[in-house]
Amino acid sequence: MKVESVRTLLICHDRAALDREGLSRWLGSFSTFVGTVVVRESRQRLKRRIGRELARVGPVRFFDVLAFRLYYRLLQLRADRKWEAHELDRLRRSFPESAGVPECVVSSPNSSEAEAFIRDRRPDLVLARCKTLLKEQIFSIAPLGTYVLHPGICPEYRNAHGCFWARALGDGENIGTTLLRIDRGIDTGPVFGHFRLAVDPPESHVVTQHRVVIEHLDAIRDRLLEIAAGSAAPIDTSGRRSATWGQPWLTAYLRLRFRAAQRTGSKGSNVRLLERL
Repeated sequence: MKVESVRTLLICHDRAALDREGLSRWLGSFSTFVGTVVVRESRQRLKRRIGRELARVGPVRFFDVLAFRLYYRLLQLRADRKWEAHELDRLRRSFPESAGVPECVVSSPNSSEAEAFIRDRRPDLVLARCKTLLKEQIFSIAPLGTYVLHPGICPEYRNAHGCFWARALGDGENIGTTLLRIDRGIDTGPVFGHFRLAVDPPESHVVTQHRVVIEHLDAIRDRLLEIAAGSAAPIDTSGRRSATWGQPWLTAYLRLRFRAAQRTGSKGSNVRLLERL
């Protein structure tokens, strides 16, 4: 079902092809897709994000973060890029291109250029797929609200990489994405949907974070249309535990793989070393 009267806009990163092209096509399949704010971060902004993570976790744990990034780059990145290319091809076959829809490339989604573009395009609803917390002057423009597909089940797994941490903690029932409306907090807005899936231990956290969205596009579409129609009610999350999480750690990932090896009875001599972590 396509609701022509609902105008949608996407905010995403420049190198996130599954979002920039895949989700834009998907939005155009059931709404009037009016534009994309493409975030191309400067090195200065990246340095600030690194500095915030270092201050949050301390130098020892930050080394753990860097070690995981190196592990991922060496052993998982190539396979993940092939998987992403395959999924993008599938989305291209499933959803037609939204021809002629403008993009606005900015260094920050909170910039005056981004704000002017969004106001000019007059979206009813915005979907934000970016790492930057949006300011109220941005997330309050669309009358139906600005929504995120958070990679984690909220409120239990707020902030970054909730799927990774649910897996690392053995919380297999809470691997998924959360559709929530942005407010002034960090993933604290009203929740309009939880979309869960099962994950095999060898799967990378990047693939998991994409799958929890891609494999639920029909259900997410239906929920967004309910929001547009005014028939969607927020999920009551009161009384549930809530925590914020950060970047993945190599030690947490190795524990995850060690537990998986124990369950399958395939613990070898190298895996035994992980018991001391």
